[in-house]
Amino acid sequence: MFKFAALRDILRFRPSPPQVMTFGFIFLILIGAELLSQPISYSNDVSLSYLDALFMSTSAICVTGLTVLNPGTHFSTFGQVVIIALAQIGGLGFMTMATLFALLFRKRISFRERLVLQESMNYGSTEGIVRMIRKVLLYALVIELTGAVLLSSYFMLEMPVGKSIYFGIFHSISFFNNAGFDLFSQFPERASSLIHYVEDPFVNIVSMLLIFFGGIGFIVISELVNYPKNRKLSLHSKVVLSVTGLLTVVGAIVIFALEFSNSSTLHPLSAIGKVFGALFQSVTARSAGLSTVDPSMLREVTQFFIILLMFIGAGPGSTGGGIRVTTFAILIGAIVAMMRGKEDVVLFRYRISKTQIHQAIMFTMIAFSIICGATMLLSITETGSFLAILFEATSAYCTVGMSAGLTSHLSEIGKIIIILLMFIGRLGPVTLAFALNTRTKKELYRYPEGKITIG
Repeated sequence: MFKFAALRDILRFRPSPPQVMTFGFIFLILIGAELLSQPISYSNDVSLSYLDALFMSTSAICVTGLTVLNPGTHFSTFGQVVIIALAQIGGLGFMTMATLFALLFRKRISFRERLVLQESMNYGSTEGIVRMIRKVLLYALVIELTGAVLLSSYFMLEMPVGKSIYFGIFHSISFFNNAGFDLFSQFPERASSLIHYVEDPFVNIVSMLLIFFGGIGFIVISELVNYPKNRKLSLHSKVVLSVTGLLTVVGAIVIFALEFSNSSTLHPLSAIGKVFGALFQSVTARSAGLSTVDPSMLREVTQFFIILLMFIGAGPGSTGGGIRVTTFAILIGAIVAMMRGKEDVVLFRYRISKTQIHQAIMFTMIAFSIICGATMLLSITETGSFLAILFEATSAYCTVGMSAGLTSHLSEIGKIIIILLMFIGRLGPVTLAFALNTRTKKELYRYPEGKITIG
């Protein structure tokens, strides 16, 4: 009787939106790892373990960009295509891609599927979610295609046509999805990432624009497209754009000031090179993971400042990670309100609800706790300075992908810890908690209110 009841429960099981997202990401990661572990995916002179394939697949699906093997030299063209395809699916969301195929085959989107889409996009309601997904796909296609054309045209000046087109498409997808992968290590005379282009205005501007649009979120992009027509932005878009702009400018000024005299980073560059170098690190630190200067050569104070930028991250519903710029804005607003003795947190003349303030505090404390715990574990399993380990852990959890040089030397336990960090950071700890919690109980009573002295 017990077996029949258990079987009945299994047949009746309908996964919740967080469970669909969690299991969907796990399934895609395993598929990616299986593809990357095949001999067709990597060079003949490379020894690739399944754990390394799993690491690369997780990094791609979670659009992080941390690598234990170099995509440009250690993987074949097939393996590189697998990596960038995983990054595209992970950046837009697998439910968005599934909706694309459903729309192509004229399949009806059920209400349950709309709920999952709402969860994956951080959208306010199920109303208009399919229309929003259509816009997301269109905007992503247009932006990535534009970036690919611009980059391919420029790369034709220094490489064959076929390779320049391939490089343009690969890097446009990588930059827009804030994935942090690059293929420039194929040129032995060049340094990794975009260091070769540190003083190149064209590559810097195109790359930063792709990173910017990928990091502000599709809701904001949609409102910006419609802005010339209705001249109206929501509170969400105003906060995302203003905080993103502020952090970019302040970040660039601080990095410029800290690294101006560093002979290993900005000091040897021209005046315009110093400006672009500082600005690019400020933009990429909050989501993309690319770099035009070597992060391991930055001063320790600069590395710590970049850790703070990584922790803040990008906009909600974007291809970036972190606690999100909206969460950061609410926390700063709450601090300012308390210091002024005001009860309400007000942003752009709108009052923020207590629930959202509590959520901002919760998200921040969970992220802080996970990063601290992972840093302590990595300090036991890995050899390296504490700041480098903290840098790597923050980069993994916030799905940034910048590395201080530790990832390529991780132990097997260290790789597993980073894999879990990337997965939890991309999915979100709250979403994961809801996915693991199959039953929700409503409390029938409330405890009496108590008072605690604070400060």
